Amino acid sequence: MGLGSVLSDRDVEKIDLATLNILERVGLKLEHDQVRERLLAAGAQPGAQSQTVRFPREMVTEYLALAPRSVKLCGMGARQWTVGPGEEQVFWTAAAMNLTGPQGHSEFDRGELARLARLVDSLAHIDGVVGVSVKDVPPKFRDVAGFKEIVTNTGKHVRILSFTPQGVEAILEMARVLLENKTVKEHPIFSMGFTAHGPLRWTNLALDVYFRSAGCGIPVMVNGEPMAGGTSPVTLAGALTVGNAEILGGIVLNQVLEQGRPCVHNLGFAHVMDMRTGVAVTGAPENCLLACAGAQLAQFYNLPSASWMSSDAMIADSQSAIEKTMAAITHAASGVGIIWGAGTLESELSLSFAQLVIDNEIIGQVKRLLHGIRVDEETIAQALIEEIGPCGSFLATEHTMEHFMEEIYETDLFCRLQRENWEKQGALALQDAADKRAEELIAAARPPQISPEQARELEKIEKRFIENQKTSG
Repeated sequence: MGLGSVLSDRDVEKIDLATLNILERVGLKLEHDQVRERLLAAGAQPGAQSQTVRFPREMVTEYLALAPRSVKLCGMGARQWTVGPGEEQVFWTAAAMNLTGPQGHSEFDRGELARLARLVDSLAHIDGVVGVSVKDVPPKFRDVAGFKEIVTNTGKHVRILSFTPQGVEAILEMARVLLENKTVKEHPIFSMGFTAHGPLRWTNLALDVYFRSAGCGIPVMVNGEPMAGGTSPVTLAGALTVGNAEILGGIVLNQVLEQGRPCVHNLGFAHVMDMRTGVAVTGAPENCLLACAGAQLAQFYNLPSASWMSSDAMIADSQSAIEKTMAAITHAASGVGIIWGAGTLESELSLSFAQLVIDNEIIGQVKRLLHGIRVDEETIAQALIEEIGPCGSFLATEHTMEHFMEEIYETDLFCRLQRENWEKQGALALQDAADKRAEELIAAARPPQISPEQARELEKIEKRFIENQKTSG
């Protein structure tokens, strides 16, 4: 087994068998009456405990086959990504509550969310913005307000952070304004997702979000987030089995609600518990193993996969660089489709603009590493070597001019200077250089323009949503 393969084919089959046994014999607790009724009508069976539903293996196989092999994700305009087995990875930011930077540590607000979106729009290797929790908006309005803030400051994909089922409906209305003559199904500028509250349980909120958003073709990430030693067995194989059961059940119920809905199998958010401190760890080597194994399971089911490149570090430092690089390499090599967490620290509680710039650099270099070496007549350049001969120089040749940009990764962040030139430029440590670069990129960002008419419509939708929510209590 290589870098991208942590399970043998037989291992995958064993976990699949155990998963199907658990879904068929024990089932999942589903705290939503209408979802349970739909599942029972589709062939599921009542479980032994209250609100539990058992999934016959034939039903699991039938409904998994309805989920598309790949998921299309779009940004504003022509930007588009395809996520699935064999496709190139996409990298996103992640949900966070706090912003860490030169000015200290504080909760996000709408202004900083706008700055985050503008920074992402300027970073070549970051493909999407994930919603964050903003302090200056009441919790039940944060998803709608956050979506509006992001789409007006970036043309890249938006992964919404759902706070209420009603918020998804308002965001859909906003998306229709932005898309004009296209539907979200045709041009999914946003996606969504939710996490099972393990072990083997889907909450009413998660299921209501799935239920109310069904029928529109919105891509959905179905997350199992077991904590080895807490909400799952401490063994990694046991954690994989619990998380896989939660995810497969979540995908099946989404297919029952909307056949053919694009679903992402996400076992890459799995934790392990530090047995000394009780902390849920996200940046350990075990997290990388779980994410790689999750990708293999998703490939086994012919589904797109997801994970996070997370760190337990509090600031952008050596620990965060080590943990982020380890995750980016292993997850990308294993074929994970969506890797989020760019810029995040403190197990995704915090986000740093400096770390986001550093992660963009890490991702670019990992992509170059995995691209490998092209070997053909042109790149071997035997005729050129013979022509130049001993003691010659290749610097001024046309061959060098044609190929140096594709062969040698260029960085405008990492130090590739002689010491005297580094000192002349301020002798900045990486974190300081990244902070400086982030501010430059935010100031220079030129995201796609939303028309004044669209801006007014988004404002109306947000205000109407807030008033309706206040009226309904």
